[in-house]
Amino acid sequence: MRGNAAMPKTYNELYIGLRKQLRDAGVEAASLEARLLTAHAVGKTQEKLLQDLQLYASPELEKRVSAVAARRLRGEPVAYITGSWEFYGLELTVNRDVLIPRADTEVLVDKALELQKDRQAPLRILDLCTGSGCIGCALGHMLPQSHVVLADLSLKALNCARQNVRRCELGARGVCIEADATAVPPPQIGSFDMIVSNPPYIARDELVQLDGSVREYEPHMALDGGEDGLDFYRAILRHWRPLLRRGGWLLFEIGETQAADVEHLMRVAGLSGIGTVRDTAGLDRVVFGRE
Repeated sequence: MRGNAAMPKTYNELYIGLRKQLRDAGVEAASLEARLLTAHAVGKTQEKLLQDLQLYASPELEKRVSAVAARRLRGEPVAYITGSWEFYGLELTVNRDVLIPRADTEVLVDKALELQKDRQAPLRILDLCTGSGCIGCALGHMLPQSHVVLADLSLKALNCARQNVRRCELGARGVCIEADATAVPPPQIGSFDMIVSNPPYIARDELVQLDGSVREYEPHMALDGGEDGLDFYRAILRHWRPLLRRGGWLLFEIGETQAADVEHLMRVAGLSGIGTVRDTAGLDRVVFGRE
């Protein structure tokens, strides 16, 4: 007889237990998150976890699942716990030095690809305020004739972006540089056929109103857009727009109430063909214009 020794749990029991904890805590995507977190904790892909659901897990693995559950229940985002997140079909490295890539940002990639759909010639793209590099890596992956420069002021963010350039196998087509989007561009950076940017755009007094998982875990440097949230748009149009080649496109991700203001700034800067794209929720998400 084994007395009161606890029976080992199967991977399925670990997953179901974590899913219940998340549901009880009010997590909407409890099933998806439980699958991601369980797979990460036990060191398996999601596919392998599904294959092994009826197998028994070791006590050590059970402790690991409990540990990631505790982190999630304290509010830490899944992406920071697992260290990776999917964006535009690419598995990217993420950490607390960068924003977690959002599905809303894929709208910017969609529009950029649409604007270049008939181009066969080599294409030079600048991803300004790159963070994880998600936009630049997605465009580099989808446009094999492109060369992408990923720029950020944060050296820690650039380290993450470099990892993603490698993960996406861009090779020499992806280059990361340190640059301040609010200042004059570095010398010899060259000119571009397209500039894309998801800059900080939250008005400073609105930062305290953000969801706790964003406010407490994601880098404020990547969120704070100044007093009215428009500081980076003004600076980029002033300092970086001159790097656009004739006929080149500039695309910004924006906050849901900023379309009219950013369109006005682009018009004053001399861009043409200005328009706004909505995301899947029907909210204004991307403003674009042409040199």
